[in-house]
Amino acid sequence: MIFNYKNISTLLFTLLVFSQLSFSQKKDSKKKGEYTSSQLQEAEAYFTEGMKFYMMEDYERAVPSYQKALEITPDNSGIFYALSNNYQKLKEEDKAILFAEKAVQQDPENANYGELLADLYVRKHKYEEAAKVYQNLIAQNPSKAEYHVEQAAVYIFDNQYDEALKSYDRAERIMGVNEEVTRQKQMVLMKIGKVDDAVKEGEKLVSSDPEEIEFSIDQAELLMSNKQSEKAIPYLEKILKLNPDNAQAHVMLAQLYQEKGDMEKCNRELELAFADNNLDATTKARILMGYMSMVKDEKSRETAFNLVKSLVKQNPNDPKSHAIYGDLLLQKGDEKGARDEYVKAARLDKSVNEVWGNIINMDFRLKQVDSAIVHSEEAIEVFPNQSAFWYLNGSAYYQKRNHAKAVESLEEARRLAPEGSDLTQHIYALLGDTYNSLNKHEKSDDAYEAALKENPSNDHVLNNYSYFLSLRKEKLVRASQLAELLVEKHPDDATYLDTYAWVLYVMKDYKKAKPFLERAVELNDQKKNKSGVIVEHYGDVLFQLGERDKAVEQWKKAKIVGTTSTLINQKIAEMKLIE
Repeated sequence: MIFNYKNISTLLFTLLVFSQLSFSQKKDSKKKGEYTSSQLQEAEAYFTEGMKFYMMEDYERAVPSYQKALEITPDNSGIFYALSNNYQKLKEEDKAILFAEKAVQQDPENANYGELLADLYVRKHKYEEAAKVYQNLIAQNPSKAEYHVEQAAVYIFDNQYDEALKSYDRAERIMGVNEEVTRQKQMVLMKIGKVDDAVKEGEKLVSSDPEEIEFSIDQAELLMSNKQSEKAIPYLEKILKLNPDNAQAHVMLAQLYQEKGDMEKCNRELELAFADNNLDATTKARILMGYMSMVKDEKSRETAFNLVKSLVKQNPNDPKSHAIYGDLLLQKGDEKGARDEYVKAARLDKSVNEVWGNIINMDFRLKQVDSAIVHSEEAIEVFPNQSAFWYLNGSAYYQKRNHAKAVESLEEARRLAPEGSDLTQHIYALLGDTYNSLNKHEKSDDAYEAALKENPSNDHVLNNYSYFLSLRKEKLVRASQLAELLVEKHPDDATYLDTYAWVLYVMKDYKKAKPFLERAVELNDQKKNKSGVIVEHYGDVLFQLGERDKAVEQWKKAKIVGTTSTLINQKIAEMKLIE
């Protein structure tokens, strides 16, 4: 027989209940009548058996044993308590509450019973009842600060913030200024908008232990985060008197000076922070990350850049330093250098998915798709359940026209994507493109429809789905609806206007298509990278409307622009539409 003593509290509970059984029998028997010696022995045997099952974590089998003990001594509060605990383990909280209530009714002075009942009430969100139980416990043990603190927590759950503050005040009168209580009071005061009172509480904590630097740091942070930065300065100066090398105080002063526009003092404080040789590289890297979010002028950026370079040189094996260096290089426009630093960071610590994301995004921006494949597959090895890396891998394979591999990765990305994730629509969109490239049109259509279900306004899907349907001359009404929605959203986008016009062309509605293509050509002429296809489509519409000479003129223009269909020369030579 194996007993599983998970922790000392379980053992103490068992001993408590066992002793409580004996106590309750003596106490309760005076009220309810005497039990015979054999009855008590039988009840104790059943109770011990139930306790054995409880210790073995076989809670289902413990219940009947406890119940048999209760049948013999039905007014035994200790058994009520044991059953309540047992039902709590079975997650049958209503029954647990019922037996805890009976235990308290039978022996209202037993604090353990009250504590259990209050805890169960809180779990069932019965905050008013829980507060009353704590009130009874406090009445019996007015000097026990823990009960006042627990009652305050219940009041917070019940949104009774003023009552919570009163409970914390009572606890504080018993134990004096206490960090945990002060933090909770500040949290409540901030929640109800009493910032000044929260600051006063922080000052009490600082005064209780003036040499505790953490208290002063927290007070300064509270002031700074609530637009009282000037009041924070004395706290920071006091910290630096106690410890001139305190890097955090220097960094906070740097932030204050940055807010005031005094970048010279800001940079000086930052350099003092980094002069602390006891400050490890990871902490310095974290400080720099905060600083980088503050800097706006070029001189400060250069300061940050030099500090990071120095940090990387001194700590070549610190991954965070390389990651931050990569961020700064990216800000400077050095995408390749940034990617190389991110790679170094990943080689030193593979566990940061943001770094892998940066690497792969840089690969795409550098048009190094092969690298994107390699790096996304490395990321997948570390994070096999991250849908984003499967999506990026599929995107890379799609760009390499390896559509079979792209589908494999994209389908895995779809399977892993969290429900309602913004990424889901993009996965379905690319699946639609990929299946279309494989001529698996039914699957392509299904993917596009799924993408639109996630986001009915996805421009990429509205454009590609409607255009591919027009090329296949299928579901043209649906294609028209999608393309029309697209041009309503983007009336000045030449590509989208061309898509809608081409759908109308396929539907043989040439008159309606013409003005959209005229506008598309006009916008196309203004672009640096013009599209010959748009101009060619305009010529096709003109030909269908009987304007042959104008059509040929547009075809010639399209040929000069380039990127046309392979039929353009034949159209010009024969001066007729070739389809």
